[in-house]
Amino acid sequence: MELQSLLKYLKLFERDTSLNVWHFALLSAILYLGYKQGQPKIIKVSRSKIMALSHIKTLPTYHKYFKELQVMGYIRYTPCYHPGYRSEVELLFKNR
Repeated sequence: MELQSLLKYLKLFERDTSLNVWHFALLSAILYLGYKQGQPKIIKVSRSKIMALSHIKTLPTYHKYFKELQVMGYIRYTPCYHPGYRSEVELLFKNR
């Protein structure tokens, strides 16, 4: 993921008044992981890593806002239950 893509996504977040601080925290953590992985669209994630990066401490808060991001059409989550592989988050808000 390039810096220009990050800035574009942040600009989209800024315009969406339905997003709150928890949504921003989760999206920022996901974008950070995408930037580190060099992936602009499909990002390998783990719940523990996203929670640590977003500073969300409780599972109910994490699950509530992560689910809302899926419903709002910002991300598509594909879980992986194999211990050797990570789940994936696909960024869907490219065309907003």
